[in-house]
Amino acid sequence: MGLSVGDSIPAISIPDETGELFELNKFTGKQALIVYFYPKNFTPGCVKEACDFRDKYEEFKGLNAEVIGISSDSESSHRRFKSTYQLAFIFLSDIDKKARMAFGVKPALMGLLPGRETFVFDKSGTLIMQYNNISAASHTKKALQKLKTLQDEE
Repeated sequence: MGLSVGDSIPAISIPDETGELFELNKFTGKQALIVYFYPKNFTPGCVKEACDFRDKYEEFKGLNAEVIGISSDSESSHRRFKSTYQLAFIFLSDIDKKARMAFGVKPALMGLLPGRETFVFDKSGTLIMQYNNISAASHTKKALQKLKTLQDEE
């Protein structure tokens, strides 16, 4: 199934990079949320995508939005990834694919890779944009554009 525009953020909990359970809907009513799913830490496309989000992170914060990256990597892999690339935002470990299933993220390249998909939720926790593209280059730009459009409408 998966999420569609207008759906609410799933009320699930998975571990963050410190091993603590993180509730995906904890920002509902407080700020917008960008949740991006990516295949694997330390791979070229995933490094590019994470660094794009890092380089625009202050712009996201200025738009009252938080960024969360989710992959099936372990908490310790996420800690190394964050440290190596100075990534300030939250990473969640979806080893059992609970979040991927709740969001409906499909595998890419004939099922060979976990999918790369970005979801933008407004402050109320409602999905306002879903972007599915295996290319890492455009996810940050698309999410920022959507948040700026939302801000212009307010």
